Amino acid sequence: MYSKPKTIMITGASSGIGEALALHYAADDIVLCLTGRDPLRLETVAESCRAKGALVDTWAGDVCNSAGIKSWIADCDQTHTLNLVIANAGVALGSATVEGLQEAATNSFNINVNGVFNTVHPALEFMSKRRPYPVANAQVALMSSVMGYAGMARSPAYSSSKAAIKHYGEALRGAFSGMGIGVSVICPGYVGTALTAKNRAPMPFLIPADKAAEIIARGLARNKARITFPWQMVFITRLLMNLPAFIVDRINKPWGVVRLEDNP
Repeated sequence: MYSKPKTIMITGASSGIGEALALHYAADDIVLCLTGRDPLRLETVAESCRAKGALVDTWAGDVCNSAGIKSWIADCDQTHTLNLVIANAGVALGSATVEGLQEAATNSFNINVNGVFNTVHPALEFMSKRRPYPVANAQVALMSSVMGYAGMARSPAYSSSKAAIKHYGEALRGAFSGMGIGVSVICPGYVGTALTAKNRAPMPFLIPADKAAEIIARGLARNKARITFPWQMVFITRLLMNLPAFIVDRINKPWGVVRLEDNP
């Protein structure tokens, strides 16, 4: 039912995992609706997808623009009927100072959480109006992270925003299952992208973006509730979730990044 989407929307498609997903799905008879904030990079990705035979529509805009993205989603759905919407756009923000925590947290939630809401809510609205129930070939995916499995001292704003998306996506899955609309939460570990290239901290079990796209697409085709990878990170995060609090207190340290107490 979900294995062969013909019309796919991807936010944050101008780089990273979003770009890799767009290139993975691009093929003859596939319609891609791609959005990103950088029009030049977005058009470069679009041209690469068109070269593989896909029909590509683009919108250069910010997922925080709720009215703008809702209007674009409506246009895409009316023209092509969306089968799969991947709310991928996000940022990894942090602060090495106490004074910067407020800005990092506010901006992280505005993009990583509200930006996902601005994408999936209109998509679900349009999909849920289709008849009869259960709806055929309609699915949304929310981009979380393995960091969302627990509050991480090295990235309070990022891990908390991704935890919110993980829980929300799991709740939506149950809420829309009766309509036949699939909902999956994607929880990657470290993926080789321009974003992680700037990271000076250790990144264990880093995998290439194209490999990540293959894993995600395979999981979505099976309508998996959670698509968490690589397996080493799955093991570590599940272990962490079940440890006693006194042990977590010993190991949940801001490893690899500047400690707050080390800044004036």
